[in-house]
Amino acid sequence: MSGGVDSSATAALLLAQGYEVIGITLKLWPQDCVQRAEDKCCGPQAVSDARSVCDKLDIPYYLVDESAEFQKHVIQYFASEYKAGRTPNPCVMCNQNLKFGRLLNWADQLGADYIATGHFARVEKDGESSRYLLKRGRDTRKDQSYFLFSLRQEQLARTLFPLGEKTKGDTRDVARHCQLKTADKEESMEICFVPDNDYGGFLRKSGMASNHAGEIVDTEGRVLGHHQGIEFFTIGQRKGLGITTSKPVYVLDLDAGLNRVVVGEDAALSRDTFKADRCHWHLFEELSEPMDVVAKIRYNHPGAAARITPDGCGRVAVTLHEPQRAITPGQAAVFYQDDIVVGGGWILR
Repeated sequence: MSGGVDSSATAALLLAQGYEVIGITLKLWPQDCVQRAEDKCCGPQAVSDARSVCDKLDIPYYLVDESAEFQKHVIQYFASEYKAGRTPNPCVMCNQNLKFGRLLNWADQLGADYIATGHFARVEKDGESSRYLLKRGRDTRKDQSYFLFSLRQEQLARTLFPLGEKTKGDTRDVARHCQLKTADKEESMEICFVPDNDYGGFLRKSGMASNHAGEIVDTEGRVLGHHQGIEFFTIGQRKGLGITTSKPVYVLDLDAGLNRVVVGEDAALSRDTFKADRCHWHLFEELSEPMDVVAKIRYNHPGAAARITPDGCGRVAVTLHEPQRAITPGQAAVFYQDDIVVGGGWILR
């Protein structure tokens, strides 16, 4: 329970469906994060709100410390990806390792059969293959299946998503009907441990990155200026480059080996092919032949028609029917057929 309206409504819906419900919050924040995010899902106000909801619903509540695991699997990953010239997706890693990893361990200790979260997604067991299928939430504006693509079969088998058939408005109605204090609570669209959305500032303040000068070059290798570290840039970025050019330029590539930021015109950002590795599949164990899908290259991407082809060693080659802008190494590429998540992987440089 994050202290927000979605997890609060989830608990209320489960009670109404006849489940015996236990509320649990994973304390994920390092101590210095508390001062930066008191009202976020890693802050003390969120814990207070979650506890208040459990009191109102008359269910047990536990707060458990997983800050060391969060530091290892999310924050350190976040920093190392930026240092490698990639743009991380910490929410996917948090779901995989904490919310559907460590939480299952706590469920076992408490004697719980299932875990449930407030994600807008669905899980269904396929009668023919006996595999658990991950599907989009009915509310396409709030669908969060993208962030869940890496969940394993054993995790999906023990997961409930009560909001999968609901809209955001439905969720608030449930919370209001139960008179929960979170009913009208504003939702956060930021990464929980970077509440001001200043990734570079977070990396500097946490000591995980420091200034180290390098070159900003064009696609021909001509030096246009200098930067203080590739960690502070991402593909497609235009503002804050600190250089003057006759035409607008954008970040095209981050070369960690040479500590270079490569810039160019907007047209150079569009590509129709890329590769993804560390792929994970839901429809089957492995992709064995080419397959037509809709590919999402980031969470807020509408998806684009594509063909995926196995490339060996857990990789796929992705051919897009139409070029897409700012395909970013380190981000997840998630593949769909209609509402079903076929699988996904991590975009390679």
